Amino acid sequence: MNIYISGISGTGMGPLALMAQGAGMTVFGSDRQPGAVTGELTENGIKIYLGEQDGEFLKARAKCEGVDWFVYTSALPEDHPELVMARKLKIKHITKRDELISYLIKKLKLKMVAVAGTHGKTTTTAMIVWACLQLGIPVSYLIGTTLPFAPAGQYDPKSKYFIYEADEYDRNFLAFHPWLAVIPVVTYDHPDIYPSMQSYQEAFKQFEAQSEMVIHGDEIAADVTLAGEARRYDATLAIDAVLRIMPEARGLARFTNSRRKKVVEAINNFPGVGRRFEQVSEGYYSDYAHHPEEVQATVQIALEEAERRGLKGVVAVYEPHQNTRQAGVIDDYKDAFTGLTKLYWLPTYLTREDPKLKTFRPADFITRLTNKKVAEPAEIGEKLGEELLKWHEKGYLVLLMTAGPADAWLRKLVYAGNQESAATRFVHAPRSAAEGSDR
Repeated sequence: MNIYISGISGTGMGPLALMAQGAGMTVFGSDRQPGAVTGELTENGIKIYLGEQDGEFLKARAKCEGVDWFVYTSALPEDHPELVMARKLKIKHITKRDELISYLIKKLKLKMVAVAGTHGKTTTTAMIVWACLQLGIPVSYLIGTTLPFAPAGQYDPKSKYFIYEADEYDRNFLAFHPWLAVIPVVTYDHPDIYPSMQSYQEAFKQFEAQSEMVIHGDEIAADVTLAGEARRYDATLAIDAVLRIMPEARGLARFTNSRRKKVVEAINNFPGVGRRFEQVSEGYYSDYAHHPEEVQATVQIALEEAERRGLKGVVAVYEPHQNTRQAGVIDDYKDAFTGLTKLYWLPTYLTREDPKLKTFRPADFITRLTNKKVAEPAEIGEKLGEELLKWHEKGYLVLLMTAGPADAWLRKLVYAGNQESAATRFVHAPRSAAEGSDR
């Protein structure tokens, strides 16, 4: 079967392409520009067209190899040239990714372990995958980010389980009936899809009703030693999930102290995931947080990490994501940045916006903070880079939180060329004595 994926370089579609290829399908696709998993895709021989998605690459693939299934993202408008071309070509299957995932699960006879929630789902999913791989448990999986220890998506022919980060956006997760649903935190998000807290919670109730088993997090295990309360919370859930996945040893119950000890040991050595408190260079971290509760949890992780390493404190840069989202949560930022030494607030990264809404400026957010005196509006650029450099040289942990282009900007600063500039000095800035041999 030949699969064409529109938007293939994204963290949602790229891993699906890798899994489909691993399951024996021929996969190709297009995207406007390279994404987080483009390298993994090309290294695996998947043909990608990067540039204007005018439908010509799809037309050529349909003519040369044939296309059985056209998969597109929720972000694709109905009049998108590739979607229009797919219909014109009368491709048999034209669907969003959920239907392809459901098809793969059924075809490969896998049990789905779906991790869903407003926050924590990426990290929890990655922890489950990490522990299973460390313990030698064959699993197939899809996760919406890059991993430092494995591909972002994979099919293992020996696996019985499929670990999946189930996204509630556009009600995607309601397409599935998991064997096990793992739910870290449910609050409220995506007001453009769910008009009220009640409608959001009802979607999760439906998801739970569709699942054979459901586990929630309600406490933190004492033997989990990862930095940050939020990560320890996610880790506790991941341990419970892995214990359910582990094959039963002959004559032993599934939940025994010795088996649990092995899982906890693996989780405590979890190396993290891309864009989830990821250290992009010594003392510089990037995180995907773009919702008040995620932000607050990430700030607490950073504060704990700074204290653990003997640093003076935390300086953060924040780029909100989607004005439509911020309209629903703007008042929830009040205490999200408590504990920071300095906060630079960038303009909101705008995508899929409602033109009728007022576009909030950084000052609109800052005035609502309890610690507004530490915050100031900022723009991506050399001035901000110079200021972050100075904070870093003084012995502060620098944290960027964004779901937008600010992440690429920070990485460019960190990995800049050899010329002597603020960007270059990001790479060579000396570590404080306190950072010493902690790595």
